[in-house]
Amino acid sequence: MQRAALFGGGDAQMAAGDLGELLVPYMPTIRVPKSGDRVYKTECAFSYDSPDSEGGLYVCMNTFLGFGREHIERHYRKTGQCVYLHLKRHVREKVPGASGGALPKRRNAKLFLDVYSFDEEEPVLDPHIAKHLAHFGIDMLQMQVTENGLRDNDIKPRVSEWEVIQESGVKLKPMYGPGYTGMKNLGNSCYLNAVMQTIFSIPEFQRAYVGNLPRIYDYSPLDPTQDFNTQMAKLGHGLLSGQYSKPPMKSDLIEQVMKEEHKPQHNGISPRMFKAFISKGHPEFSSNRQQDAQEFFLHLINLVERNPVGSENPSDVFRFLVEERTQCCQSRKVRYTERVDYIMQLPVAMEAATNKDELIAYELKRREAEAARRAPPELVRAKIPFSACLQAFSEPNNVEDFWSSALQAKSAGVKTSRFASFPEYLVVQIKKFTFGLDWIPKKLDVSVDMPDFLDINHLRATGLQPGEEELPDIAPPIIIPDDPKDRTMNHFMESLDIDESSVMQLAEMGFPLEACRKAVYYTGNLGAEVAFNWIIAHMEEPDFAEPLVVPAFGGATSSGAAGLGAVGLDNQPPEEMVAIIISMGFQRNLAIQALKATNNNLERALEWIFGRPELEEESEPALDVMDMENHANANILAETGSEGPRIKDGPGRYELFGFISHMGTSTMSGHYVCHLKKEGRWVIYNDLRVCASERPPKDQGYIYFYHRIPS
Repeated sequence: MQRAALFGGGDAQMAAGDLGELLVPYMPTIRVPKSGDRVYKTECAFSYDSPDSEGGLYVCMNTFLGFGREHIERHYRKTGQCVYLHLKRHVREKVPGASGGALPKRRNAKLFLDVYSFDEEEPVLDPHIAKHLAHFGIDMLQMQVTENGLRDNDIKPRVSEWEVIQESGVKLKPMYGPGYTGMKNLGNSCYLNAVMQTIFSIPEFQRAYVGNLPRIYDYSPLDPTQDFNTQMAKLGHGLLSGQYSKPPMKSDLIEQVMKEEHKPQHNGISPRMFKAFISKGHPEFSSNRQQDAQEFFLHLINLVERNPVGSENPSDVFRFLVEERTQCCQSRKVRYTERVDYIMQLPVAMEAATNKDELIAYELKRREAEAARRAPPELVRAKIPFSACLQAFSEPNNVEDFWSSALQAKSAGVKTSRFASFPEYLVVQIKKFTFGLDWIPKKLDVSVDMPDFLDINHLRATGLQPGEEELPDIAPPIIIPDDPKDRTMNHFMESLDIDESSVMQLAEMGFPLEACRKAVYYTGNLGAEVAFNWIIAHMEEPDFAEPLVVPAFGGATSSGAAGLGAVGLDNQPPEEMVAIIISMGFQRNLAIQALKATNNNLERALEWIFGRPELEEESEPALDVMDMENHANANILAETGSEGPRIKDGPGRYELFGFISHMGTSTMSGHYVCHLKKEGRWVIYNDLRVCASERPPKDQGYIYFYHRIPS
């Protein structure tokens, strides 16, 4: 049902029976949707009210934005628009069938195969259905449909993984109320659901968005659907208010039992508007394909950084400084650098598996079964001690193509990483996704005994030690080719110093290998997170996946080089390099000053800033950190401090409060769920299903979230 409604200055609402005379004064404000105009007729811009809600949805006849009843007045005060189309859907009970029986029940997440006989005019059972289907080339044994409606031919050998992570086979008690609201899967959007459920379980994000909701809404732009802070506040309120997570009434349950039918509960929210905005312009997240939850987490943090909501930036709780110590093995001289990071990535130490004999026996049985075309044996997972993964993280790594400034030549080099600061919330990623010998992404199906309590104080950085001698601050020379037109890879790669570990981290996310090499090179080997920002900014360029070419003097640079390395005619640093430094927490004027002082060398600019703390104190607060390109709320000014990178250092003792798990063979397929510890017990969030967890699979997670234990 739909009707026109007029909204006055007060609370009066008038229904129009004869619209002709009533709408005449307002005709100039009424528009007719044109081709390309989007009409928001399914979701409110400020809440998750819809035509199915009790109050329905009101669509502005000028902007075509949809509003729930409680948000119309706010829109009226801003625009003066008072003509709305009221949409309200009324559900009618289905009438019984012609013979008086109930209509057939529909079952979700299961595969039914009905065979009809024209003689009997009703379904008949075919006891040889598998054989008959095989005649047409259909393998019935491969027709697997998961509980979430996802088909995946490789699920069968991993059925235990799906069952264990989703806690299948165990009767789980549904949870309702504030903080126990599910999210609808919009088609492989479970990665987004799992990350956002975890994000809004953190008090700092709750305060920043839900706590400031009235202020954010009042200062939202005319089109709130395109404002990051508005959509974050809307999502947070939807998850935490309890408005969309109410237990079924006893009368409804009794009616369902008596009628032997199940009525779907209209609980949970559908984050369609949020997903459309946050993935806008991103080639991967804007698709309906499965994505990497870790990659989406970094994408979200990047947007939070670029759209400040007030004096407190909630992403500060994840930020920490990493001290990297690089040593020339021949001269024994060292270089200490610092970079910003948000995730502690732990390698999987497969060589430390405690059940190697079982793994060898399983692999033999699996090959025999594959050769004999028998069902595979029961899966045996490698059991990896967490201590082994932590040790692998702390051990020195070889630096490929290391150029020693002490020797003025290539040499062997090693790099170790330590924490220069410990974050308030520590995010730990188990690097389960890697590449096989054929460069095909694969997943390491392992079990890691993640601890409930974690102490990493021994990984605290120590800085330059007595007796250590620093490497000279000399950049490697640029080799000028005899023939400027000869730009072959072999000619130039000899002079490049590229952090291959960062390259592989980016490649594991699914980006082209050559694009990853360029990203790491043009961001001065500052780590995968900074290189990831470069990729996002350049992935639409035509030469994005072309091989890296170092330009000769006087030669034309590629778009990537021009964007990050070339010096402008007015000696103004490239805007993209300025943005990278600002994203690390520094002020704009300080970023420009540092880049000018170091000839636009990003790595040296950061060292320049760290070595001059007095300049940070003199730096004025920046008011231009709003990113209008990303539709930031321009009416809320960020009261940023001038203390440099915003970090919340403290002791390195943590307690586990959540983890995200992945099922499937790669980040491009499968399913994500998350487990969160709330009110002293674990809860599983599986899209719309929110239940008390009975056996949280802490050993099979992918991303773990720890919070600092107060000292």
